[in-house]
Amino acid sequence: MPELKIEVCANSLESAVNAQKGGAHRVELCANLYEGGTTSSPGEISLAREKLQIDLNVLIRPRGGDFLYSEDELEIIRRDIQYCKNVGVDGVVFGFLKADGSIDTKLTAEFCQLARPMSVTFHRAFDMSKNHEQALEELVKTGVDRVLSSGAANKAVEGMKLLHQLVGQAGNRIVVMPGSGINANTILEIIHKTGAKEYHVSERQLVSGKMTFKRQGIFMGGLPQIPEYEKRVIDARGIERIMRLARKTIV
Repeated sequence: MPELKIEVCANSLESAVNAQKGGAHRVELCANLYEGGTTSSPGEISLAREKLQIDLNVLIRPRGGDFLYSEDELEIIRRDIQYCKNVGVDGVVFGFLKADGSIDTKLTAEFCQLARPMSVTFHRAFDMSKNHEQALEELVKTGVDRVLSSGAANKAVEGMKLLHQLVGQAGNRIVVMPGSGINANTILEIIHKTGAKEYHVSERQLVSGKMTFKRQGIFMGGLPQIPEYEKRVIDARGIERIMRLARKTIV
């Protein structure tokens, strides 16, 4: 049986390097997870490319919110894709919906062609679409390589029934990659109940900053839930554990 592929959602260069140390096959680099992820800076992307020997995919998303973009935002996406191609990124991750909740197949096909020879993943905009079976068929026709999905749930462990259905529907035509909240505690159940061949995981630890003076009562993000003096970073040992579990599993 071919080895299951493990992609790590890395929210920083530090997390990407830790994912590599943990033995991951691939990193998806992004920023701003509190809005569901946006595109990392050119400096972070280029330095990640220099430091990583494993595959590097980059999330292409100019802002948080929905997946219906203005012309200016589409131009930002074009330029970010071209930049990734220029610096040797292995793959890009994007998603486009129409106002009615259907896949924007025209834009998806256009940007898929622009991205080549990089691989293309359609991200969890898929989960926000109105008809997932139809959306998957449409994505097959656009030529994308894989679709990232939580099974239309907040966490993949809650969407395993739909994920199993989508994996069966996809066959060998497109990769359905479960993601969202997958860690060492949940991956075995998700592997056995979905039968997927690739998984999008995270295993983060809270790391305190080195500030000795800490101003209290002010939140740069406007919310007390967003820490000012701590950061969440991928734990290399946690990824090692996920990799051991995945290697022992046959689906």
